Amino acid sequence: MYDVLCELNKTSGITGSMVVGNDGIVIAADLDASFEDDTVGALAASITANINKSMDRLQTSQSHQVTIEAEDGKLFFTDAGMGILVVTTNKNVNIGLVRLEIKNALTKLKLKK
Repeated sequence: MYDVLCELNKTSGITGSMVVGNDGIVIAADLDASFEDDTVGALAASITANINKSMDRLQTSQSHQVTIEAEDGKLFFTDAGMGILVVTTNKNVNIGLVRLEIKNALTKLKLKK
């Protein structure tokens, strides 16, 4: 799993990645030192759980990916089956490229199960 995260992090603009359980427990992480793994994991689990509850209330399908854009960068939270794939990026990242690389990483993670 770490090899998939390391390869994903080589993508231009990506600053780190991790996989967390739906409960927020860190499964594997290769994040920039400026982020605390446990804090990001808890944040990812909380945000995705709240969004999925809202989607239920709207009687629509669950979210597949959530993107948060902040002044300093972006966070991508993607359903990875066994948990959530979290990717952090800089602010000027090519979003299409990141989404493609996330898709490729998800395929590799599912093969490793």
